[in-house]
Order: sequence, then C-alpha cells, then structure tokens
Amino acid sequence: MPLLKDAMPLMKEPHPPPQVPLPWVLPSLFAAFNVVLLVIFSGLFFAFPCRWLAQNGEWAFPVITGLLFILTFFSLISLNFSDPGILHQGSNEQGPLMVHVVWVNHRAFRLQWCQKCCFHRPPRTYHCPWCNICVEDFDHHCKWVNNCIGHRNFRFFMLLVLSLCLYSGAMLVTCLIFLVRTTHLSFSMDKAIAILVAVPAAGFLVPLFLLLLIQAMSVSAAERSYEGKCRYLQGYNPFDHGCASNWYLTICAPLGPKYMAEAVWLQRVVGSDWVPIQTPRFPMCTSVLSPPASTSGSLQTREGSPRER
Repeated sequence: MPLLKDAMPLMKEPHPPPQVPLPWVLPSLFAAFNVVLLVIFSGLFFAFPCRWLAQNGEWAFPVITGLLFILTFFSLISLNFSDPGILHQGSNEQGPLMVHVVWVNHRAFRLQWCQKCCFHRPPRTYHCPWCNICVEDFDHHCKWVNNCIGHRNFRFFMLLVLSLCLYSGAMLVTCLIFLVRTTHLSFSMDKAIAILVAVPAAGFLVPLFLLLLIQAMSVSAAERSYEGKCRYLQGYNPFDHGCASNWYLTICAPLGPKYMAEAVWLQRVVGSDWVPIQTPRFPMCTSVLSPPASTSGSLQTREGSPRER
C-alpha cells in the first residue's frame, strides 16, 4: 500500500483572508440599510414616473417593474435569512492530530481541522471569519446581505443578482421613456424623481451585469470565488462535471440532507495499517494528493512510524 507521505501533493486549497470579525450590529445595520434603500427608491419610482405612465394608459411599465420588484425583494430577504450550509460544531472524538483523506474524482483531499468547530472540514468547506461558522461549499461572504454564500443559498444569490439586473434595467428604461414622453411639459417633481432614480439605476446596472457574468462563468467551470486564480494540476478540476452538469448541480439539484453535529461521522477510517499520528503540530493547510492505487474513504497515518521508515 503506498504511503501517504509518498503521495505527490498537487496544490494547497486557498483560504479566505484572515479578518477580525466586526461587531454583529454594524454588518446587520448595513444589510438592513440596503433593504430600506431598495424600498425607498422603489417607492419614489412607483409614486412618480410609474404613476404618470399609468394615468396616461401605459400600464405595461408599472406591471413589469412591479413584478420585478417583488422578485428582487423576495430574493433579497430570502438571502438575508437563508442557511448557507452551516456545518455545526462537532466533537473532540476526532482530534486535530488525525489525518483524514477523501477522494473526489480520482483526487485525494487532506481535510483541514477547524479549531473552532472541532471537526475536519470536507473539501471546499471553510470557516468564515465574519460569521464565525464553517460553510459547506463556501463561495464568499456577501457584506451586502451580511451572510455567507454557500451550498444552500447560492441559487438565491444568483436569483438576487439576476433580478437586480433586470429590475435596474427596467427602472432605467421606464424613467427614460417617461422623460421622453414628457419633453413638452415643464420641469416638475415627476421629472426630478425620474432623474434621481435613473442615475443610481444606471450606476448599479453595469457592475451588477459584470457580477452576473463572472458568477455564470464560475458556475460553468465549477469554480468558487475564494479560489481566485488557483488551478489544479495540469488544469484538472476534480469538481468539474461539465458545463450542463455544473449548472444542474448548482441551481436545480436537490440540496441533500443537512450536516448537523454528527458531521464527524462522515469521516470513515479504513485500513488496519493506518494509525493516529503522534506529532504535536499538524499543518493547517489542506493539500490535494495523488490517489493511491487501492484505497478509498478517509485514511489515517503517523509521521515517523516504523512502517514509513
């Protein structure tokens, strides 16, 4: 049986940059401010330019923008209070001195021990420094909604970005059409509000569209935002199942059962030749290893044991 220390490492999985968590009040207030800002601008939009268009028989604009506002508001609130895929705290039965390896498409990942949550994290699971939780299939921490984006709410995030793009575009088009239709009228409060709403709608439309494009490319390639520019050995990404399958697994596939406190039971120990390590320190980074010929599941080894010498 090949030894774990003889396996060739491919790369180290990236870590989110260490951050000092802020008091929970400030991020929560910022997320609430974004919701209030959306409601205020939408209220001004529907009360002035949309009202004028509706009074003059242009009902299509209020109806379409109203439906997009409902979709945007629903996705924003859902993302604020959604579960990103929290892995709850485990137990000390599996200590940090153990080495656990799991296989993903012929690539082995050495699981990293989380000191705060007390379990070995599965691949692509990271401890968010802002929320102080481990998130399954972590993508990034969104400060606009004060929540992590992970396995269980990524589809809500994509829905929010898409609905914001459509809603901002619809608001901009509606305000421009209103200004064109009222060129023969004198300057009024309706025109002032239309300009006030059109300017931020146009300003947010470009970055939102770029964000949607970047996220769509990441989903197609089965990549995550925190990974940055890292690539696997020889360009092989073990999480990539093809563009169509990646979109299905991300957007449409069932989420599966939630990992509760029994998450440590996911780490199976196989092979009688592998024993716990005895070294007092263990590297905290997660490595990707080339798979041995005839092993699967999680493995344990001891550095400096007679078997390895």
